[in-house]
Amino acid sequence: MNVRVSDASPADVGLSNWLSREHIVAKAGFNRWLVPPAALAIHLCIGMSYGLSVFWLPLSRALSVGQPSPAACPDMTVATVLFTTTCDWRVSDLVTVFSIGIVMLGIAAAVFGGWLERAGPRKAGLAAALCWGGGFLIGAVGVHLHQLWLVWLGMGVIGGIGLGLGYISPVSTLVKWFPDRRGMATGMAIMGFGGGAMIGSPLANILINTFKTANSAGVWETLAVMGVLYLVAMTCGALGYRVPPAGWRPEGWTAPASKSAMITSGHVHLDNAHKTPQFWLLWTALALNVSAGIGVLALASPMLQEIFGGALIGQPGLAFSQLDGSQKAQIAAVAAGFVGLLSLFNILGRFFWASMSDKIGRKVTYATFFALGCVLYAAAPWAAGIGSKGLFVVFFCVILSMYGGGFSTIPAYLADVFGTQFVGAIHGRLLTAWSTAGVVGPFVVTAIRQAQVDAGIQGAELYTRTMYILAGFLAVGFVANLLVRPLAARWFMSDAEVAAAEAKGSTTSARLQSGSYGIGRGGFSPLAGLAWMAVGIPILWGIWTTVSKTLILFS
Repeated sequence: MNVRVSDASPADVGLSNWLSREHIVAKAGFNRWLVPPAALAIHLCIGMSYGLSVFWLPLSRALSVGQPSPAACPDMTVATVLFTTTCDWRVSDLVTVFSIGIVMLGIAAAVFGGWLERAGPRKAGLAAALCWGGGFLIGAVGVHLHQLWLVWLGMGVIGGIGLGLGYISPVSTLVKWFPDRRGMATGMAIMGFGGGAMIGSPLANILINTFKTANSAGVWETLAVMGVLYLVAMTCGALGYRVPPAGWRPEGWTAPASKSAMITSGHVHLDNAHKTPQFWLLWTALALNVSAGIGVLALASPMLQEIFGGALIGQPGLAFSQLDGSQKAQIAAVAAGFVGLLSLFNILGRFFWASMSDKIGRKVTYATFFALGCVLYAAAPWAAGIGSKGLFVVFFCVILSMYGGGFSTIPAYLADVFGTQFVGAIHGRLLTAWSTAGVVGPFVVTAIRQAQVDAGIQGAELYTRTMYILAGFLAVGFVANLLVRPLAARWFMSDAEVAAAEAKGSTTSARLQSGSYGIGRGGFSPLAGLAWMAVGIPILWGIWTTVSKTLILFS
């Protein structure tokens, strides 16, 4: 028997009800493979948070376009830079937008996670679209008026809320639609977050060059266009969300007898998850994995240039400090290819490792991240010392694949430990680890680098201490992951509590038995093909653009 949506007429169903969980319960014949592209549509948009740096240099000359020097003002305070209309902004003031956004991501995911479980992914996805797309539009106004506080508010605070809501909106839904492939399902969506900048950054460059004039840097126009595009694309993704009926299972599939004590058949309530040591061990594991990876991303370009110097352009005898301006421009282009390659492996790792975790288990996957990552970080100074660019690049490509894999594997890990009933909200609270790491990682690596520079250290040894400390981060993460154990029975909800929670997401509280409800496993259909083309074509364009730029690294 199928779960039906409300029999009320459209006139009786308000907008709020139309967006609610109760009115997006899938009917017989629905194809579950329509849900991942809906999630990708949202994640590919909010993933542009990794690509915001494309705006910083043009914005730092917004008032002095075409002039030989910026409109700089000495001794600017925070208050001055936020409200000035006569001074160009400093890059350091603009980078704060990214930091605000990542902090707000964690806060929003933690605060609104419980609301998402009650309201459903469509309402949360639409709220994310309004915040993220609207944040770009407010940022465009701020750039046009040259008011940095509006840029911080729009793209940092409001956009950050959209980041948090958009990031967690599909997690619980995908886990429930793909109980047979939890890791793969979440990996597909979160792969999109890693790929957002791969599409958004070159698109922004094209738009900036299109709108740029003798009097305009072309940024506010670009932000406005991208804000509208993101608003439309994310709204389409939100409207594509459906949730399975309570008790739904893929046709012909039954949960296998647990081969691992780490995979629970129960459910932990949101209010209790953070009271368990397992939650904080996983929080620690994610924070340390992200701190190490994001630290490398923050310094990837200067790291390659300063370690290998002239060797990047066939002149191994020249250190970075000995290069002239044209030579530094050449190695900067090579380093840009390195950053692009790391981004590509970050993306691919999100799908590969999450899918692999379905086969080897989530705990083993995370143990691999930490053990292998620790070895590679410790070996990177050796590769730099012998002048092997190839080994150095390979080491960090693998490291960044595991950085991305950590994000995509953690939702399935949480579902294994805490059950699926509140996994979206629990995941939201865990993402405060990302906010923490987004501050800790870059701070640690930049502080260590500066200390080495102040000590007069150059070349391959400049980042040696940094690599060893990041290896230490991963060693601690390995221990935290090792300590994760199955939860005691007292933490799990009773059958009655689970039934009551499931009934809130269904139009009938009496029908709680398991079954396929005429939905089945899904597969190819014309509609599914169109949905996947809508997200697949931009992804392929982004990959092609990235690969074409990284070729310079090997030329």
